[in-house]
Amino acid sequence: MVFEGLADKLQQTFKKLRGRGKLTETDVNEAMREVRMALLEADVNFKVVKDFIAKIKERAVGQEVMESLTPVQYVIKIVNDELTELMGGTQSRIAISSRPPTIVMLVGLQGAGKTTTAGKLANLLAKKQSKRPLLVAADIYRPAAIKQLQVLGEQLEISVYAAEPNTSPVDIARQSVEYALSHTRDIVIIDTAGRLHINEELMQELKNIKQAVKPHEILLVVDAMTGQDAVTVAESFNNELGVDGVILTKLDGDARGGAALSVKAVTGCPIKFAGMGEKLDALEPFHPDRMASRILGMGDVMSLIEKAQSAIDLEQAKAMEKKLRKEDFTLDDFLDQLQQVRKLGSFEQILSMLPGMGNLKKMQGLDFDEKEIKHVEAIIRSMTKKERRSPDIINGSRRKRIAMGSGTRVQDVNRLLKQFAEARKMMKRFQEMQKGGKKGLGFKLPFMR
Repeated sequence: MVFEGLADKLQQTFKKLRGRGKLTETDVNEAMREVRMALLEADVNFKVVKDFIAKIKERAVGQEVMESLTPVQYVIKIVNDELTELMGGTQSRIAISSRPPTIVMLVGLQGAGKTTTAGKLANLLAKKQSKRPLLVAADIYRPAAIKQLQVLGEQLEISVYAAEPNTSPVDIARQSVEYALSHTRDIVIIDTAGRLHINEELMQELKNIKQAVKPHEILLVVDAMTGQDAVTVAESFNNELGVDGVILTKLDGDARGGAALSVKAVTGCPIKFAGMGEKLDALEPFHPDRMASRILGMGDVMSLIEKAQSAIDLEQAKAMEKKLRKEDFTLDDFLDQLQQVRKLGSFEQILSMLPGMGNLKKMQGLDFDEKEIKHVEAIIRSMTKKERRSPDIINGSRRKRIAMGSGTRVQDVNRLLKQFAEARKMMKRFQEMQKGGKKGLGFKLPFMR
């Protein structure tokens, strides 16, 4: 989970402060010492940490606490505000030109994920902003780079411009803009070449492309998991080329988060997008306020709502609501719901967006297993239509057949059927709860142990 290590330490620090009626300067100093250590362990730039702690102390010590907040809530609010500001304050968007096409030039070192990110960005702009992007294969040095972009274009149904062999990257970029104009493409995304390290030859080529097409946006793609190296790379590219924004790849795999917390403060370049997985729709606009909220265990409900709106079929959801009201919920419906929820991402990602649920695995008696979800799907698919509609008919011999067909054990089938029965009871109680205000559902999903 993104920022998992840092989030755990910060939340533990604030937990120690809870229950105290008034916070002394000593309390704040001790808490800030732990926050400082947590940030340094998360690979945040030392100067950034020093300035960050100084700002919090300045605001937290000797200030009047708002009537609606306890002292610890007030400190958390200050930390939340400063974390948000550290990461850029507000969402930074791509500057769309009033005269199409908008030209976006992706730059970065080899291995940062530029080509895949080009595809993800084109997909995002096409789906979310109804743009007509053109992907441009200007990396003529890396073996199979052009083919990789063409395959991505086919998967996403997005046009890819690839020039004749031996065409220079500068000419490719220039020709692609002419192609976009004549084929009514309003966004040009140029995938440039990278190197294993920054050198004069690389920078000169990028400067030549910049001069030839005058991009509206130069976006630097960096691997979040490289920590402070990512910040150093960002600083170098910005000094040499002038960068308008950063795309952090593999942020979902970065438990520390040093790059995300340092890059804006060190370089002045805002983070515009974050790669949150391998799928082609796993590129998200970067919201500093939402990310700060996640780090402090307060969830990110807005992002979850946006994910749900784009992934869940509204008509299907309405039909499901009617079924629930009639208590006509079957295993087929259960499977449909499971598949709809999986479109939102991994369950760990979803739970990290819910306030107080980021550390679900550590909650006593509650754990989940992604593999278990596949077992549940396999078990249900191994049933007949009649069995899915009426699970009560599934006797011992049927259970053996289902287990064999799904590659699971009879115990697994038994557990699913038991939990499905509990789920139906829970839904009935939920309907009653809406009418009479009852509490306590007491039920676990099949992927929770």
